[in-house]
Amino acid sequence: MKSAKKVMASILATAMTAFLAVGCASRESGSGASENGGSAQQEKVTGSVSTDGSTSMEEVIGVLGEAFMEENDGITFTYNPTGSGSGIQAVSEGRCDIGLSSRSLKDEEKESGLTETVLAYDGIAVIVNPANPVNDLDMETIAKIYTGEITNWNEVGGGDGEIVLIGREAGSGTRDGFESITGTEDACQYRQELTSTGDVITTVAGNPAAIGYASLASVKDSVKALSVNGVTPSEDTVKDGSYVIQRPFVLVTKNGTELSASAQLFFDFATSDGAVELISKAGVVAAK
Repeated sequence: MKSAKKVMASILATAMTAFLAVGCASRESGSGASENGGSAQQEKVTGSVSTDGSTSMEEVIGVLGEAFMEENDGITFTYNPTGSGSGIQAVSEGRCDIGLSSRSLKDEEKESGLTETVLAYDGIAVIVNPANPVNDLDMETIAKIYTGEITNWNEVGGGDGEIVLIGREAGSGTRDGFESITGTEDACQYRQELTSTGDVITTVAGNPAAIGYASLASVKDSVKALSVNGVTPSEDTVKDGSYVIQRPFVLVTKNGTELSASAQLFFDFATSDGAVELISKAGVVAAK
């Protein structure tokens, strides 16, 4: 009887030991899952990314921002289209994470502690109303038109009528690029100086006598892009350099100021090989 009791006690002790062992293992496993889950959550980047600047970059930044948020549902991406000069100032003053400029940084801007990373290259299209019979202008003629030396469309193969010069406001990257390439800095006789690419396109679309310039990526069927020196503006002619009126699209950051985890994630995404196709779909040429 005592022997039977000893056997039973032994069985119970063994069972209890096994039960406790399983319980411990279960708790350890649960603890590990919790820790892993916590680690995974810590690794998931959340927050926001604020960009500010060039209105010409609206198309490409819109495409990149949308794709980025699809891949990172915990991050909010914002774009403030204020113009290149304003975007450069905003990042310099810490009012945004990444500035957007449709021109290269000037030496004094670099010396102030800013860094540029070229995202893409974009053509600056010279645009007219679709009713205008003119299809091609050379660089010299474009410069003469914008400086007021040529004032009537009949001087360049168009109908009789005053040429209405439309341009961008001071500080615009598109204006800076157009004027520096055509050699018309501080000499353009603008009738109107507008504050966005969209405004230029809308104005030219509504005036048969107007001529303007705008980001090639933003040009729609409402206006006609002229060929320059016989070369039609396109992604291919920008890429091979045969279309000469082109400029960079630049991401601007501040030296010594570390990007937030979410902003760094976007910066890496936008400059990665995987973004090349997205950039191309936006109508510009990826720098990579």
